[in-house]
Amino acid sequence: MLKEERQLAILKEVERHNRILLAHIAEKLDVSIDTARRDVKELDAVNKLKKVHGGAVSLGFTSLPSINTKIYAQEEKAIIARKAIGLIKNDSVIFIDGGTTCLELVKLIPSSLSFSCFTFSLPVAWHLLEHPNIKVVFIGGEISRESQISVGSYTVHQLAQVRFDYSFIGTGYVDSLHGLTDFDWEIVQTKKAVINASKKTILLCISEKLNSQHQYKTCDINAINTMITELDPNSNLLNPYRNQEIHLL
Repeated sequence: MLKEERQLAILKEVERHNRILLAHIAEKLDVSIDTARRDVKELDAVNKLKKVHGGAVSLGFTSLPSINTKIYAQEEKAIIARKAIGLIKNDSVIFIDGGTTCLELVKLIPSSLSFSCFTFSLPVAWHLLEHPNIKVVFIGGEISRESQISVGSYTVHQLAQVRFDYSFIGTGYVDSLHGLTDFDWEIVQTKKAVINASKKTILLCISEKLNSQHQYKTCDINAINTMITELDPNSNLLNPYRNQEIHLL
């Protein structure tokens, strides 16, 4: 594979999953870690992604919402947000995850809605503060520089003290057999705590992430009550999820 082809593949992978590991790149492209590292370094130098320790993150994933102009699959994520917005009810207590799809949801919240929203995402909290009728509760802890969310034992402890009517979450990888997975152990533990604190969990996920998996498991697919993609709910691509006791939107 030519260098240009490798780098296009790396960009596609980091945009699809927001964050990737050098080891994952090397395995997927059948190259050495050193080659993957050089490619990521070159892409970082021309401002195509951000190089971090052990991997890379997409520029759209790390920018504040006011200056973020590099959101991957923004139209698909906007479709998901439009489907999800009708699920938010007045006087509810909800949780909204970090990530660009959840940010698209936050952008669509009408000023007429009044509810309490917990989040551990700095960009989500920042955006929610524009809404005078939303009580915003930030769940603190150590801030992950790559994902801009709180992680760690202190965050997990705080999540154990609350009960959400429902939560809106994202994921790096989702599969009908292997459930929700990711490569970041701390983020997986934090997502588990969110699901445990929620009466219902709603997954917002672009279809490109379907049928993918990684190292650490967040939950089985049937721990999710509703999965929202940009697809028509009757799409054949969703057939593996149709018999998993999960509502498709």
